[in-house]
Amino acid sequence: MSEIYGGHLVAKYMKEVEKIDTVFTLSGGHIENILDGFTEYNIRTIDVRHEQAAAMMAHAWSIYTGTPGVCLVTAGPGFTNALTGIANAHLDNAPLIVLCGRHPLRDDLKGALQEMNQIDMVKPITKWSATCYDTKRIPEYLSIAFRQATMGRPGPVFLELPPDILLVPVDEESVVMPSRKIHKSSTHPDDSELQEAAKLINGAEKPLFIGGSGVGMSRCDESLKTFIEKTGCPFALLNNGRGVLPDNHPLSINDGGFTGIMTGAPQADVIVIAGVRLNWVLQSTKLFPDAKVVRIDIEPHEIDRNRSSEVGLIGDCGHILEKLIPLVEDRKHDTWLGRLKTAYSAFMTTELEQRTTPSDPIHPVRLVAQIMECFGNDAFYVADGGDTSYYGLSGFLSSHRAGVTVPAGALLGCLGTGIPFAMAAKLANPDKPVIILNGDGSFGFNSMEFDTAVRHDIPIICVVNNDCAWGMIKHSQKMSLGEDRCTCSELGMRNYEKMVEGLGGYGELVTRDEDIIPAIKRAVDSGKPACINVVTDTTVTSPATVMFYQNFAEI
Repeated sequence: MSEIYGGHLVAKYMKEVEKIDTVFTLSGGHIENILDGFTEYNIRTIDVRHEQAAAMMAHAWSIYTGTPGVCLVTAGPGFTNALTGIANAHLDNAPLIVLCGRHPLRDDLKGALQEMNQIDMVKPITKWSATCYDTKRIPEYLSIAFRQATMGRPGPVFLELPPDILLVPVDEESVVMPSRKIHKSSTHPDDSELQEAAKLINGAEKPLFIGGSGVGMSRCDESLKTFIEKTGCPFALLNNGRGVLPDNHPLSINDGGFTGIMTGAPQADVIVIAGVRLNWVLQSTKLFPDAKVVRIDIEPHEIDRNRSSEVGLIGDCGHILEKLIPLVEDRKHDTWLGRLKTAYSAFMTTELEQRTTPSDPIHPVRLVAQIMECFGNDAFYVADGGDTSYYGLSGFLSSHRAGVTVPAGALLGCLGTGIPFAMAAKLANPDKPVIILNGDGSFGFNSMEFDTAVRHDIPIICVVNNDCAWGMIKHSQKMSLGEDRCTCSELGMRNYEKMVEGLGGYGELVTRDEDIIPAIKRAVDSGKPACINVVTDTTVTSPATVMFYQNFAEI
């Protein structure tokens, strides 16, 4: 008879059944036996400096690899530290598996170390949450967790594992190890709804396709390409759907950043919205009040949320597109596409000039253009911050799936996501450059993760857009309160590059335009995780800040 400990059983199931090879974690006494199990079964552990980063890296791993990301955190403060990352994954519909320690079952209500009701705290921001009470049932609970995270609309799940079951050996032969099964099924709209959608699309003179994370999760590259090219429909891909078709596709308007949608949607007569929430980012119902809408979403209650759809198609985006392809006509909309590109190019005239014009102080738009000159489309870009995210979305282009991400773009608007996401991107794509454009404010949240990057040899390039402030807040306060009433929005000049140097990475301060590209090249040549701290114009306000200010002014 061979025995296996509960913690090792966790690792055995994950490795042999779910084929998990990487877990993001921070050590703790309650989870010691699971960590030992990962060593036993050769599962790579990326240990971070704060559990928030573990959850965010696992979230990002699910986006960059297409497989569920797993994070392991210890009880009490380890759990509460991870909550922000879990909430962000929840609002981003990411298939995140959170394994968590717990105080011993035998010590319930005794005031045990780190005793708290974790399940009730995490329940509102997970698809499924549970506590396993029996060592032999660990594989069964894990199987449920993986299914819940990935089936239907994806999302985070939470499994609590007390030391009472992790440190108990059981007869290995008595444990039932569930097999991993992928059940291929889908919900399909009624044929009449598909016909109605096709009729609208075929009759459109100014159509627009907006795809989001639901398109990315569907892995529907070929069906989306066929649909877009057959209908001749200009398109923009947002969130984790960015890159399913490359940004340089002839029908893409992603080269206009968010400006392409802001100028195009109000002019469109039919808009197909696939796997995207109509939330504050798209101004809910205000952006295209006159267009007819065909909505595709796996979640039924999203179909008419914030705006009634002329046609609602419930199901997986890829499956719906496959059903529509035979029904839509071969069309060309060259004149409309030309008008679209002219409209947003005109809106961006000043921005396009700033990309090619050196300035003193350095303009953030110019900074992004210089980064693009270094790396081009064959790279992964992450942007983190308020105004900084706008500049990244507008200026970065990539030929890769999820090649441009703004992980704070979910409803939570969570800053600090950039460095964890960039590290996960580099781990998933070790042969490609990974660059993060970080606001100086958002840099502070998870900057200690440069220690993680150094220890695990994750050579990301972080370029800090340093305007010495919480820029979006500062400029909004100026507009709403006046320049003399700005409060808690100034940060001042800080040498973030020296912090990264102190942690073992490469750091360099840049204050002149001509030094940006040479500094980035030296960072790449160092082979280390790097921080290029670029001091930028403190007076610049992005269009995103103006838009948010106007929204709040209407309250």
